[in-house]
Amino acid sequence: MAWLVLVGSGFLEAGWAISLKLSNGFTRLVPSVVFAVCALASLGGLAWAMKQIPVGPAYAAWTGIGASVTAVIGMVFLGDGFSVLKLVSLALIIAGVIGLNLSGAGH
Repeated sequence: MAWLVLVGSGFLEAGWAISLKLSNGFTRLVPSVVFAVCALASLGGLAWAMKQIPVGPAYAAWTGIGASVTAVIGMVFLGDGFSVLKLVSLALIIAGVIGLNLSGAGH
């Protein structure tokens, strides 16, 4: 259950990052409110998951999911640009998170 909450929190991290962009420096109300809700929920989920998951793998997974999902949304919907190097970099982030977990960092 902790991993499920952590993954959800990673997606919420992407939600607050995208909302932050859309808030235009907190000058737009709805994206600013969505930012605050997603940020609090994301950090709350991370904190709860860390009761059962060691800090290294938990934080790596949370930031990796958040960064990867945010980058994909940026490329697909926000005009951030797309390149093979970006895809390879995203794959390396995911490989790093998996590697941390397989290395026994959680044991």
